[in-house]
Amino acid sequence: MVAAIIERGGKLLITRRPEGSHLAGLWEFPGGKPHPGESLEEALRREIREELDAEVMVRERIDTVEWAYPDKRVRLVFFRCAIKGEPRALEGQEMAWVTAADLSRYDFPAADAALISRLSGP
Repeated sequence: MVAAIIERGGKLLITRRPEGSHLAGLWEFPGGKPHPGESLEEALRREIREELDAEVMVRERIDTVEWAYPDKRVRLVFFRCAIKGEPRALEGQEMAWVTAADLSRYDFPAADAALISRLSGP
């Protein structure tokens, strides 16, 4: 799995997982699964186009997390990204621009906890 840490004007873009999906209702950094033969960066650009109708410039990798949920194991790779244009939710998901300090007010999957803590600061 790949996820974009998109910052604009001192705020981060987060989206809410839709009903019927794994971990439905929780907030996340947008992204998804790479297709076979697709690089992580290519997957992230494609996922953001498909989900948010926007282009991202993928920058540095900032974290990799391996996590076991009761029903599946995930490997999440987080990249810092810049976004071109105004994102819009093509899949009906909620979106929010939030400060890093406010991230802890949102319910994220357990796999994101360490990154949320790091981004939120002391």
